[in-house]
Amino acid sequence: MQKYSKYFVNSYNTLILHYKINQLNMSVLVNKNSNIIIQGFTGNEGTFHAEQMIEYGSNIVGGVTPGKGGTVHLNKPVFNTVSDAVEKVQADTSIIFVPPAFAADAIMEAAEAGIKIIICITEGIPTKDMIIVKEYLNDKECTLIGPNCPGVITPEEAKCGIMPGFVFKKGRIGVVSKSGTLTYEAADQVVKAGLGISTAIGIGGDPIIGTTTKDAVKLFMNDSETDGIIMIGEIGGQLEADAAKWIKQYGTKPVVGFIAGQTAPEGRTMGHAGAIVGGTEDTAEAKMAIMRECGITVADSPAEIGKLMAEKIGVTS
Repeated sequence: MQKYSKYFVNSYNTLILHYKINQLNMSVLVNKNSNIIIQGFTGNEGTFHAEQMIEYGSNIVGGVTPGKGGTVHLNKPVFNTVSDAVEKVQADTSIIFVPPAFAADAIMEAAEAGIKIIICITEGIPTKDMIIVKEYLNDKECTLIGPNCPGVITPEEAKCGIMPGFVFKKGRIGVVSKSGTLTYEAADQVVKAGLGISTAIGIGGDPIIGTTTKDAVKLFMNDSETDGIIMIGEIGGQLEADAAKWIKQYGTKPVVGFIAGQTAPEGRTMGHAGAIVGGTEDTAEAKMAIMRECGITVADSPAEIGKLMAEKIGVTS
């Protein structure tokens, strides 16, 4: 009898453990419990978007502006350093609105202070600076989103970026995108199809970024609150092909993809610094072919994204 009692106790403990894990795994990267700070808090951009994030309901616990520590801005404390914010308000997430010349230092300061999720909105950071940042982050336990990105949003929990929050409705579809505008369009199409968004990640369109398309897809594949994934890419680079090959081998959820720049001429940068066709494999046509070969459903137009995803997961609007 004792043998079977021990078995049932162990089974019960296992169920409780899985329950706790599932309770914690309610979103990707940011949620209502994230303690968010803003680097560049008192500047024009930082102030404007901080107001929007606070109004949305994001848990903004303060901000960082060197030299203004000890003051209050938007009814939130201002700190001189990220380390101070981590110590005083237990910050674990930072969103960066500082000029390009100082953004690399801001990213590295956040990582050094122990921030787990770093979201850099800043556009125009020199590539040589990002090379240094990537090397610096190699041994740090943090995730960098961006730079030159719209940020991350978990609808009805946390908006950590510059996206229009009203577009995003809560649901079970994850979105990863290089393009800010197409992130919003995809979210709108998903909602119109009768679905919603678990989390949307704008990874940014620079040549060197922190989180790749494949990295984001892995997060969604492992997220219990995500049933399907929308993957939006653009011409240039290998991020989409790398993600598609990983999906073919390890994917367990339906993926709908779209590639922007289908009419882009070779050798010309289109919008983002990383969006440039350098060879035949960088074209939209080549990427779409690879994605289809790997089992991804590819939309020819952004207007098809929501409808295709609804079909893949068996939902009708």
